Amino acid sequence: MIESRTRVIDDLLCFDLYAASRAMTALYRPLLGPLDLTYPQYLVLQVLHRRTSAGIGELNEVLRLDYGTLTPLLRRLEQRGLIARTRDADDLRAVAVALTDAGRALGPALDRVRERIGETVGLDASSLATLQATLRDLTERIDGR
Repeated sequence: MIESRTRVIDDLLCFDLYAASRAMTALYRPLLGPLDLTYPQYLVLQVLHRRTSAGIGELNEVLRLDYGTLTPLLRRLEQRGLIARTRDADDLRAVAVALTDAGRALGPALDRVRERIGETVGLDASSLATLQATLRDLTERIDGR
């Protein structure tokens, strides 16, 4: 009976993307829990580990988050001492976000999370690159409609 119910939505791309997203996010929970990080916080830290600093607008664009989601997330990371937010002296509306020493110290742990996810997913480099390219293309097509 379950099989026939599942087939009802087999042709819905939106469901496959939704289910894959939920499954992927669930993989992160047990790995991020000991670091006391949420998945969106992990993404912010990953961006900042790859850049010296980033403006809030840049983080919004890279992570595809809105200000209402990003601002409280950054506030919590700052309260934990993992990031610092500073206003631009010339433009007080512009806020730069950078890792603190404590945030930088998380780098090896964040790398281990990424490695564990890669092992669990089990895609070779070529398959992973193809999947990511397909998903990015799909996202751009939807956003550019």
